[in-house]
Amino acid sequence: MTEASTTAETGRKAPRGRIDKREAILSAAFTVFARQGYANACVKEIASEAGVAKPTVYNHLNDKANLFRQAVQIAADEATAQNLAAVERLVPPGDDLREALVSVAEALLLCYRSEQSWALRRLLYSEVARFPDLLDTVQGQGADRITEAMADRLARLTLSGRLNATDPVRAAEQFIALLTGPMETRSRYGTQQVPIDELNSMARDAVDTFLKAFGHVPDAPGSHT
Repeated sequence: MTEASTTAETGRKAPRGRIDKREAILSAAFTVFARQGYANACVKEIASEAGVAKPTVYNHLNDKANLFRQAVQIAADEATAQNLAAVERLVPPGDDLREALVSVAEALLLCYRSEQSWALRRLLYSEVARFPDLLDTVQGQGADRITEAMADRLARLTLSGRLNATDPVRAAEQFIALLTGPMETRSRYGTQQVPIDELNSMARDAVDTFLKAFGHVPDAPGSHT
């Protein structure tokens, strides 16, 4: 690749804008870091992957450590946006709460099993000692936001009498854990793909367990005085 792209109309090479180059560099950086790890990745390889000159990488992002931070942050932001979109399926939940929760669970599992999601988690786990603040940032801006969004939906369902989640944040944490735990085990931490039918089964099992703990229990006949 080169730093310029050829226009269809003239056949001449048109330079990419500064923002386009930055995006290309960060995308390439995440790819290389995921493939090589932080220690083994080099700026020259990132520049080659992005189709830019090595000095261009430094002009945009200064050094390797900043490249890593920015690349991981962007990947985390993208993953967070996808997960939040999955949670939005509970607004409104419709008449069949179980199926609405299953739809959310399936969407979250699809996000969780994506290669980019696994690559992001592997990078965070492997480099937490080198970049401890980055883990806190990703956790606070990503995982916590997803839990809070899920807790908000569960709180609304509790207020409407459709769930019994007196602590919506804890309920949200447990809902997510019922999904991520089995996915990590069955995928062997992202090293093998989970078939879609198995993923759907995992989602339904998680929802059934969740509803046993937090489902609304109707009052027994004659319980009101």
